[in-house]
Amino acid sequence: MALDDGEKTTLTETGTPADELMGAIVDGVIGAAGGFVGTALMTVVLLVAQGLGAFDTASFADLARLINLQAVLDPGLLQAVGYLIFLAGGMTAWPLLFASVEQYLPGATMARRGVSFGTVLWTGFVLAFYGGQTGTALYLYAGLTLVAHWVYGFGLGLVFTYFSTRPDTLV
Repeated sequence: MALDDGEKTTLTETGTPADELMGAIVDGVIGAAGGFVGTALMTVVLLVAQGLGAFDTASFADLARLINLQAVLDPGLLQAVGYLIFLAGGMTAWPLLFASVEQYLPGATMARRGVSFGTVLWTGFVLAFYGGQTGTALYLYAGLTLVAHWVYGFGLGLVFTYFSTRPDTLV
């Protein structure tokens, strides 16, 4: 099918449903990998914040409590399960949202747009995970959690960039 100069082709016009499904799966794996890298980088900063007394990783247990897991889990597991929920969100929902909106964010590269994205995510995090810090601990909490979200977005953007510039086959 010949297209006019102004028309664009889509996968639906040029590929099969199997190609579309495979593309969606590959894109999902790339998003999950980016989210994993970003969350791992973010975790390092949050652990530094914990060491400085500005963040308490026990607040991850609140994520498990939100879905009433304390009714079925040992209280000692709530923090670990809460962190796994946090990791799952960082590997699924946020990369999907980033992929959807990144072209509208400020920044010349995908990694820089990831930093902008992290700033937006931080506005919810800083309120949801606030543990009553005051004084210097509050300033450290706000600053270090912002840095944590910047490194999350930067790592997410770097992974997206890396895989978008790879050839079709990695062999």
